[in-house]
Amino acid sequence: MKYFPYVGILLWMIGCGRPAQDVAMELILDPSITYQRMEGFGASDAWRCQFVGKYWPDEKKEYIADLLFSRKFDDQGDPRGIGLSIWRFYLGSGTTEMGEASEIVNEWRRAECFQLPDGSYDWTRQEGQQWFLKAARDRGVEKFLAFSITPPVHMSRNGKGYSSKGDIRMNIAPGKMDDYARFMTDVMLHFRDRGEPFDYLSPFNEPQWDWDQHTQEGTAAQNQDLFELTRALSADFERRGLFAEILLGEAATVNHLAGIVKDDSRDDQIQVFFGKDSPLNVAGLPGVRRAITAHSYFITWPLDTLLASRKRLAERLQQTDPSLEYWQTEFCILENNPEIGQGSGRDLAMPTALYVARVIHADLVMNNASSWQWWTALSQCDYKDGLVYLDTGHGSGMTDPRSAMNDSLKYDGVVRESKLLWVLGNYSRFIPPGARRVEARFKEPQDPVEQLTRVMVSAYHDPFLKRYVLVAINQAAERQTLSLLDHEGKKIASGVRLATYTTSADQDLGADLTNAPELSLDPHSVTTLLIPESYLKKTNLQETP
Repeated sequence: MKYFPYVGILLWMIGCGRPAQDVAMELILDPSITYQRMEGFGASDAWRCQFVGKYWPDEKKEYIADLLFSRKFDDQGDPRGIGLSIWRFYLGSGTTEMGEASEIVNEWRRAECFQLPDGSYDWTRQEGQQWFLKAARDRGVEKFLAFSITPPVHMSRNGKGYSSKGDIRMNIAPGKMDDYARFMTDVMLHFRDRGEPFDYLSPFNEPQWDWDQHTQEGTAAQNQDLFELTRALSADFERRGLFAEILLGEAATVNHLAGIVKDDSRDDQIQVFFGKDSPLNVAGLPGVRRAITAHSYFITWPLDTLLASRKRLAERLQQTDPSLEYWQTEFCILENNPEIGQGSGRDLAMPTALYVARVIHADLVMNNASSWQWWTALSQCDYKDGLVYLDTGHGSGMTDPRSAMNDSLKYDGVVRESKLLWVLGNYSRFIPPGARRVEARFKEPQDPVEQLTRVMVSAYHDPFLKRYVLVAINQAAERQTLSLLDHEGKKIASGVRLATYTTSADQDLGADLTNAPELSLDPHSVTTLLIPESYLKKTNLQETP
């Protein structure tokens, strides 16, 4: 039934003397060649969950939580949600308590702080975020990450949740670095002791930006600041018996990891923090994960820039420490491009979803990203920054932070799914933490830029469910066909029906079966194919660092 909408197109193509579809592209799956071990796919609760989780009707909150976290299926066999495996919990700095005095106009971008100025704690704060944290745990999310982007306002140098003009140091008062580390450790221990531990702590966010516009909480920071706070956290974790891992980086772009951008002591972070002879090397500090994290902003268009920037990052990682993990920990649409425009103007359809799918593929395959995380799970804005969108019923998002719409949406509204939500689910739902990416290559060499506009494929071994997971992106407007071969060039699982899940204009992880070894890809779609181990011969499959 799902092919009927395309019958007219196929007949028109035949009538014009063109083939109904391209000749099948031969794809080799070779599990003997392995790459990174996957840590998971995630998104953050930043800002929006604070109101939705606290005030919205229970039925709608549960529905949103199912969309983000559920691994159950509906009566038709389609997934109820995308099964995120990492949930990012934001540790606020206290601008909500300051109110208008915070000078952050949009209250959706202020945040509460667990710690009071006298050093005591109010664990009832961040109530809405805590609701989603519990909802994620109840639905089986495996990994939890706490992140901070600026010190509590009562520890800051300027008494604000953002940096002062021209100050690129961390906005923290002299002598307060240990207090800031202790605050974050206290929060981690509190949740651990109540049976809800965090696996990771990420204490920085895009320190290369100045964060002096008072549009949200944030602070600039130099590499020395990052080193000192990381060292303080490491010592506090070890002394107090906390076994979570510290993640370093959250660089504004990968270019700030891979080399000199402005030469202001905020870049070249791979070499600075993991270079063998660097005085700021953190590799030996207890509790620090041997990983570097960054955001994929401003390196996605044009396509030759997408390729070149990731090549530089791969080379820098290899030169400095081949065993160093790379995580992509935040992305939404910022830069302008001719495919989908810029970030402003929400798009719940396939164009933005396909654009992001290409970025995910590039980060996983070209940079061996162990984790890929979207920016914010919910958005009430007229912007391409959410997975699930909220509005008052008109279908358009908020543009004026002081509008009645923005205030009304704190308490209730309409929930809208995006195709981007489901495209991320093509990965997050089926590739668990502990899976390993394996070789998937076309038999005939492909032009790298052209391939990014046509068909991209990556494959993973899931050792728990004993299967291979193949994710195929078809950027083209025509149906494409893959012929699946093993490493010896033999067809895989001939005559066997294999499960597929497709996201396209008319499907949201729609479940179906395909006759192996042929896999037909709908135009403008992302398809996940599940292959039991028994159908693909394994040769010398080994875990690699």
